[in-house]
Amino acid sequence: MAVDNKFWPGQWQWPLPAVLAWLLTWLLFKLLAGQGADPGLSLGLASALGVACTLWGETWWRRLLIGAGFPLSLAISLTSSGSIGIPAWAWLLPLGLLLLVYPVNAWRDAPVFPTPSDALQALPQHAPIPAGALVLDAGCGAGHGLQALHAAYPEAHVQGLEYSWPLRFLSTVRCPWAKVRRGDIWLADWSGYDMVYLFQRPESMTRAVIKAGELRPGAWLVSLEFEASHLLPFAQYRAPGGKMVWIYRAPVVAR
Repeated sequence: MAVDNKFWPGQWQWPLPAVLAWLLTWLLFKLLAGQGADPGLSLGLASALGVACTLWGETWWRRLLIGAGFPLSLAISLTSSGSIGIPAWAWLLPLGLLLLVYPVNAWRDAPVFPTPSDALQALPQHAPIPAGALVLDAGCGAGHGLQALHAAYPEAHVQGLEYSWPLRFLSTVRCPWAKVRRGDIWLADWSGYDMVYLFQRPESMTRAVIKAGELRPGAWLVSLEFEASHLLPFAQYRAPGGKMVWIYRAPVVAR
């Protein structure tokens, strides 16, 4: 399922994705309340919808604003009206849902950076791998990178590794042909892969440089947008949309 188009809210100009998410969560909350649903259940389901909409945010702060907008606005409205009909424990639900999708130990990485569907189309021209090669999307999120890798290397065995189990489940559903596991990408063994793909953030690339030392000779490390500045790239190219693709080959060479 390609989402790199004008109908995907994540591609809309900010703050339109947040406004749409807030409208949808409030609409769901009002509909449930109108049907006589338990206030705590209504809050939980509306908050869950808000957390799902955080996939539309391109940065951590935008995802936080999208996910926290509904419960915060509801709290303000109930406080100002003097009407508190929701049990105290229910206010932990939004925070719990955000922590479930974005665990604390994953905050140092990129919680969800969706790979554009066409970003890796030219990758086989620069980093060829044989049929049946083992490819890892390290931090596969909701599965966008898995889909892009599968499109670029249809004969490869593409696997995903994701710490957030809801995102891991979503990747499994969206990419049934891929083997997706839950785990920490920095503790996993990279030595068995012919290619490891990353779309992290600049702060994570130092750790990627260290992990690149595990790759067997001839294996590839590919990073979308963010350069491993301590390594000499084997190749690089600009993908449609302007993002850089940085390609390194083991044994990696330090600058």
